Amino acid sequence: MVFKRMLGSLGVGGPTVDTVLDPGAALPGTSLSGQVHLQGGDADFDIEHITLELAARVEAEHEDGEREGAVVFDRFTVGGGFRIAAGEQHSVPFSVKLPWETPVTELYGQALGIVLGVRTELAVAGAKDKGDLDQLRVRPLPAQEAILEALGQLGFGFRSADLEYGRIGGTGQQLPFYQEIELTPAPQYAHAVNEIELTFLASPGGMEVVLEADKRGGLFSSGHDAVTRFTVDHHDVEHRDWNTEVDGWIRQLVEGRASHGLHAAYGHGGHHGHDEHDHDSHRSGPGMGTAIAAGAAGLAVGVVGGMVAAEVVDEVGDFFEGDEEEEE
Repeated sequence: MVFKRMLGSLGVGGPTVDTVLDPGAALPGTSLSGQVHLQGGDADFDIEHITLELAARVEAEHEDGEREGAVVFDRFTVGGGFRIAAGEQHSVPFSVKLPWETPVTELYGQALGIVLGVRTELAVAGAKDKGDLDQLRVRPLPAQEAILEALGQLGFGFRSADLEYGRIGGTGQQLPFYQEIELTPAPQYAHAVNEIELTFLASPGGMEVVLEADKRGGLFSSGHDAVTRFTVDHHDVEHRDWNTEVDGWIRQLVEGRASHGLHAAYGHGGHHGHDEHDHDSHRSGPGMGTAIAAGAAGLAVGVVGGMVAAEVVDEVGDFFEGDEEEEE
């Protein structure tokens, strides 16, 4: 589904823009490709530049509660410097690189409720207008998928996912927000924690995995948060025993070998605890595809009350339409 809009600042008879992304979900740190299709209006127009904006629906903490807003996290100029004649059709192909920290919007083909959009800005005759808007779908990196799969096999369940405005202290975070995936605890950890929060911070050299546990209180102690962080690389993903490795991370978190109560004003803070173990053992049991279908796919069941792709697209449109109204 593509959102088309006539350029309002040029009035009736102005050119229209229609950006079409290549099919399929994109991958963080790799190319996002497509074409910008222009349809000339009733007169000739000089196209100064065509710019793509990557935007996300992000939650932020305020004194009066939590609010949502649109955050543009990257911009790319993909064309311009030409004239489009009246009624002419013109297409501009593009290929831009997504940031490594681009949030994941779907898992095993099921939407997580994360709203990302690609918005096209057209500068014509000194006027700029936000034209076309498209849903941006992003699938997890191999290491992200392997970790989520392991969590599913260990018995953790998906609760929700959102984007939080702010930075996680002590990490190499680049974007002004981070993705947080909330998981229900596996049965063997349910006595110790209420939920686990997971954040991936990918980069060209590897990925930081930040884990936070909302720990239950005991008879003589109150509950508290525990945070720890591990690093993995993008290589040898298929040759690591992820179930054992991830279970070790959770045990370290639950057993208290982590930072306690270290929240910054925005987001997490003060994480430490790098993982120095690189398991060379091969995975046992079914292959990755079979394991996803048989085990970890449970993480994606019931996401956002069964929200399907079309509903996410509608939400993208509604969200950014509301954002534009606020700008006006």
